[in-house]
Amino acid sequence: MSSASKKVILAALAGNTLISITKFGAAAYTGSSAMLSEGIHSLVDTGNQILLLYGIKRAAKPADADFPFGYGKEIYFWSFIVAILIFALGGGISIYEGISSLKDPGPISSPIVNYVVLGLAMVFEGFAWLFAFKEFNKQRGKWSYIEAVQRAKDPTIFVVLFEDSAAMLGLLVAFAGVALSQYTGILEFDSIASIIIGLILIGTSIWLAYETKGLLIGESANRSTINEIREILQTKNSIEHVNEVLTMHMGPDFILANISVDFNDAQTADEIESTVAEIDAAIKAKHPQIKRIFVEAEKRSRKTST
Repeated sequence: MSSASKKVILAALAGNTLISITKFGAAAYTGSSAMLSEGIHSLVDTGNQILLLYGIKRAAKPADADFPFGYGKEIYFWSFIVAILIFALGGGISIYEGISSLKDPGPISSPIVNYVVLGLAMVFEGFAWLFAFKEFNKQRGKWSYIEAVQRAKDPTIFVVLFEDSAAMLGLLVAFAGVALSQYTGILEFDSIASIIIGLILIGTSIWLAYETKGLLIGESANRSTINEIREILQTKNSIEHVNEVLTMHMGPDFILANISVDFNDAQTADEIESTVAEIDAAIKAKHPQIKRIFVEAEKRSRKTST
C-alpha cells in the first residue's frame, strides 16, 4: 500500500478530529442546527479515516492457507463500509436533525461564533483537501479526473478527496444557512442547510459505493495493462495464438493474471516450460504489481479476449 495513502488519511484524520470538536462546541453554544450537522459530518469523517487506516493494516497481512492470495481486498471492503457510513450516519442524522429543527426552529445565539468556527474549518479542511488533491493528481497521470476515479485501484486517496470535497461544500452551505437565518430572521434557513448537508453526504456516499463496488467484487486491471501483456505474449514465436488474458485486482498493488494461449504444436514440453518462465519474468518486469501469473495451454478459442 502506498505511503502516500497513509499520509493523506493521517492528514485528514488530524484535521477532522480538531474540526469536529470545535463544531460540536459551537453548535452547543449557539444552537445552530447546521453547525450540529457539520459536527456530525466531521465526526463521521474522523471515524472513516480510522477505518481506512485499519483497512490498510489488514490489507498488509501476508498470504496464508485460508487466503492464499493475501488480504489485499480488505482495503476495498473497508472503503465500501466508509461509503455506507457516510450515508447512514452522516447523511441520515443530518437530514433527521434538519427536519426536527424545521418543525420547531430555535434562534441562533452568537452567530459570530459560527462564522469564526466555519472559517477556521474551511482553512483546516482546505489544507487537507489540497494535500489529498495533490496526491490524487500524481496518481491520475494523463487521465481526466473522472477517468482517474473510475480506473483507480487504490480507493483510499479518492475516498478522502471525496470526503473533503463534500466537507468543503457542506461548510459553504452551513455558512449560508447561518447567515440567511441571521439577516432575514427566517430561522428555517438554518434547518434547510442541515438537510442540504445531509443530501450532499448521501450523494457522496452513493458515488463512493458505486466506485468501490467493482474493486470489491473483482475488477480487472486497466485496459492498457492487459494490452501490454498481450504484446509481450505476441512476441513469443512459440505461441501461435493468445486466447484470453484474464486479470483481477486482489489489492491496489496485487494483480492476478490468468493467460490462455495456443502453443505451436512443434514445441516440446521443455520448450513450453521455458517459454512460460520467460513470459512470467517479462510480464512481472514490465508490471511489478502483477504478482501471480497462471498460463494455460489450450487450443485456439473463439472467445473474445478481455
